[in-house]
Amino acid sequence: MNKRYIIVLLLSSIAFPAFAWDWWPLPMANPDTCQDYLYGVGEISSVFSSGNTSPYFIRANQYGNISAEPMSGNISLGVIKPATRPNRWFDYDFGLVLTGRVQGNPQLHTVFGTGYFREFYAHVRLYIIDITAGIHPVHYGVGDEQLSSGSWIVSSNAHPIPRITVGIDNWTAFPGLFGYAEIKGGVSVGILSDHNPYVTHTKWHHLFAGLQLGGKLPINVSYELHHAAQWGGYSAKYGDLENNFSSLYNVVLGRSGGTAANEFLNMQGNHIIGQTLCLTAKGKQWCVDAYWQSINDDGQLTFMGCTQNKKDGLWGIHAQQTAWPYISGLTYEFIHTTDQSGTFHDRDGMIFGGNDNYYNNIIYQQGWTYHGLTIGMSLLTPDNNRVCAHFVGIKGDIFGFQYRALYNHVENYGTYTAPCRSHNNGMLVEVFKQVPKCWNMEFGLSLAGDWGTQYGNHFGAQITIRKKGLILTY
Repeated sequence: MNKRYIIVLLLSSIAFPAFAWDWWPLPMANPDTCQDYLYGVGEISSVFSSGNTSPYFIRANQYGNISAEPMSGNISLGVIKPATRPNRWFDYDFGLVLTGRVQGNPQLHTVFGTGYFREFYAHVRLYIIDITAGIHPVHYGVGDEQLSSGSWIVSSNAHPIPRITVGIDNWTAFPGLFGYAEIKGGVSVGILSDHNPYVTHTKWHHLFAGLQLGGKLPINVSYELHHAAQWGGYSAKYGDLENNFSSLYNVVLGRSGGTAANEFLNMQGNHIIGQTLCLTAKGKQWCVDAYWQSINDDGQLTFMGCTQNKKDGLWGIHAQQTAWPYISGLTYEFIHTTDQSGTFHDRDGMIFGGNDNYYNNIIYQQGWTYHGLTIGMSLLTPDNNRVCAHFVGIKGDIFGFQYRALYNHVENYGTYTAPCRSHNNGMLVEVFKQVPKCWNMEFGLSLAGDWGTQYGNHFGAQITIRKKGLILTY
């Protein structure tokens, strides 16, 4: 009887496709009813701070758009064409946003200006393959970007690196598994165009892959692996660090090479491996993510929790819901990087494998930075990579006033080679409101402060005015 029932079901699925399972669910199977459009953007912002720097939460995780100077002002203008056709076999988007900045320190009587591309990119999706080229903001963390301290490899802290990326950007169903298994991944190459005093024209490599299981089930589990490296360029001390395909091949495979002694004996380039494990529970109007991110800075790929520095990592939980607008998102994260596989790497002729010295490298002495800002976790810098921090974020909408509040407590220990104790309590409260009667402009006020020995006790405010307008629809 059971066999006959199964045969009937199989025949029914063939005769009546509407009742058959979708073996490869993709948006392209649905009708395309959307349109393409182009809009213009404009933004003016000003920062006023006491002390010698702007508060941490005003400048951190802003893609390098807010100066560390206590006084600064930005004006940005641009055009953006977003991706709006997920049901079509191809889609595209691009952006061109130029920013001019004036910044200074009244106590030092310094004022100077600069200009840069905030965004300058083009992206095309061909079925499920994404190709992106240019300067494009990207974030590889978990949960809500606005409520997170960042990720180990690439976060929203530094300026976007000019690069070309090919892969699958978003979770996409794997064929034949009915949407219960999804994948993403890709490879990115670029160049760090800043002019630090150690290595110029440094090359960039980033390889990432992920698997998510669960699909429409209420419980999902996902795993992501990221491998990134700085390589090549021209060192003031070591000269040409080899900028050819042979060197790129060594970097991708994590092999030794090059002419510098350190790279010839170890691995060519400055490598970091990050892994993320996430458990997601979801309902119709809510979702909760519990996640763990590990960091590996010695180039050995081992699964999370199986390394010498297993005490280090980021543990977080993020909840979001749409039923009640007053609190739409809530995040807590704990960051710990004080272990680093132990105090010593080698001593008295013995290799201990410790002192991982996150974000640092003997050749790339600028560390894991771009234009002086940490590419990954903003709490870590090359001279302060041993931290213990608690981070809390909340956001929502109260009668059209969109708010966000952040708080962190950070204990800093410097590095193993240069220990230095300090601490900081940082806080941010910001509110944005769109005013239809004032040409539909958006007005924002951000208040932030630092209390502690790391930055001192100071306070700052940021005023922002934004305008987005439709140019054309086609």
